[in-house]
Amino acid sequence: MKTLMRTAALAAVLAGGAMAAAVPAMAQAEPAADAMFQATTLNLSAFGEVKVAPDMAIITLGVLTEAPTAAAAMQANAQKMTEVVATLKKAGIAERDIQTSNLNLNPQYVYVQNEQPKLTGYQASNQVTITVRDLKKLGAAVDASVNAGANQVHGISFGLTDATEAENEARRKAVKALSDKAALYAQATGHRVQRLVTLSEGGGYAPTPPMPVMRFKNEAMMADAASSPVSPGELRVRIDISGMYELGR
Repeated sequence: MKTLMRTAALAAVLAGGAMAAAVPAMAQAEPAADAMFQATTLNLSAFGEVKVAPDMAIITLGVLTEAPTAAAAMQANAQKMTEVVATLKKAGIAERDIQTSNLNLNPQYVYVQNEQPKLTGYQASNQVTITVRDLKKLGAAVDASVNAGANQVHGISFGLTDATEAENEARRKAVKALSDKAALYAQATGHRVQRLVTLSEGGGYAPTPPMPVMRFKNEAMMADAASSPVSPGELRVRIDISGMYELGR
């Protein structure tokens, strides 16, 4: 019995010593963890932007046909779309850059009040999305496809085949803008920039959204659209960054 009591007392003494030793260790760790928060820091954000000419375009063209029967509507649509695709290839668009993006067949009804809907025929639509890698061929491709029977244009968007160079230039501008802003704040508050603690990036190149859908109801509208010029303009490539600086006296 005495042996058990002595053992318990010894364990209590050892445990108390371990706790006493842990307290100074925790006290030493806390200042190190709080060191960053005791320093004077500056959190800033900036961006860099460059304007570049696009080198590619994506356009969706469609053929819409109507007929009394579903088979006739699909047959007429297939015939016109075959002509459109063949014309695009003649205009210099590679086969790999022509992709079917939508194919639909819908019944058409006439609705009269207090009467059952009356089936009047079927409407077939087929769309192809094409990538034009030489913008000099864009106008000719659109003209040729419209003349071949495409009666819908579902938007044109311009882009870059490789945006790496433009993004890197925007990054350099963003870093310079961030650094200049930090120097200005430091000078205004009577400090000096000691070091950059953190740096993060957000945003980047995004292609322009497609233009609105165009539908041609008659030959005159198709001819007007075919003769309209297409201007690619410029793209904006923007990089957003944020950083934290440590300041000193």
